Amino acid sequence: MHLVAPLKEFVEANASWPIVFQLPAHTPDLNAQEGIWALVNHDIGNLAAAELGQVTRAVKHKLKLLQYRAEVIDRCVADTGLSLSA
Repeated sequence: MHLVAPLKEFVEANASWPIVFQLPAHTPDLNAQEGIWALVNHDIGNLAAAELGQVTRAVKHKLKLLQYRAEVIDRCVADTGLSLSA
């Protein structure tokens, strides 16, 4: 288990909850946030920003829009083949 010591101790002390699944180091196909970031990158990938603040605002704006589109987030989770239910 590749966890920092406090987190590893917490997981071991609470073995019945939460259930922790260790994924390989790079598994974008099992990581719903990769789908979210792909959507963000699609919209701002060609942004010609003059300063970092512009990029930050663009990312925050896109994430805010996605926050209200549950069907898009659900699709990112479904694309992993994983389920949110136990």
